[in-house]
Amino acid sequence: MPDVAQPKIPTRERLIFALDVPDLVAAKKLVGTLGDAVSFYKLGLELATSAHYFELLTWLVERGNKVFADWKLYDIPATVNAAVRQLAGSGASFLTVHGDRAVVEAAATTKGEHLKVLAVTVLTSVAPTDLKDMGVEVPLDAFVEQRAKRAVAAGADGVIASGLKAARLRAALGAQPLIVTPGIRPADAKGGDDQRRVVTPTRAFSAGADHIVVGRPIRDAADPRRAALSIQEEIAALYG
Repeated sequence: MPDVAQPKIPTRERLIFALDVPDLVAAKKLVGTLGDAVSFYKLGLELATSAHYFELLTWLVERGNKVFADWKLYDIPATVNAAVRQLAGSGASFLTVHGDRAVVEAAATTKGEHLKVLAVTVLTSVAPTDLKDMGVEVPLDAFVEQRAKRAVAAGADGVIASGLKAARLRAALGAQPLIVTPGIRPADAKGGDDQRRVVTPTRAFSAGADHIVVGRPIRDAADPRRAALSIQEEIAALYG
């Protein structure tokens, strides 16, 4: 594990499951299947476009789960400010916004005491050639670090970053900001998806991540609960 003193987080909350399903019925069925193997759920854009997003969010919170609203907000500050104010009373624990200074500042102003704002640095599907296509000449690693530092300075509670960038960001940001890492694949998982920068749970935590986000390796497993428990066991072995 990293030498820096990371925030005290219940071990089983370090795994966040990406509940990427199309509707409320499918979501509740999968949550029921997972049972106590998962306590922290990420609700992303697929469910946000359904008719029951906040019904599901409330149901999860009322049953004692934590919720990560993965919205990746990117709009003018006044709109972001108002949207975050609305979400702050929902019981959600995490919210993502894009890491532009004005967006982060707007979110931080109205997030309240319990909602943590996480800045997206660069999506894990983006390659260095994609940055060049956007006119960014800075190397990918340096660009991620720049955006992370600026986001935290603007009021973000942490950042979203791949496991391959976590060690560099932990060194740059210090112990307190959260690092939440998507693109996690167990050591025995097969490739073939759109995540470019993937790592194992152990590698992500050893690099300084506080939480990992796992979706398809659990959702698409023959036994999703067993897949989640296997990751929980791996995490428990790291944290004791």
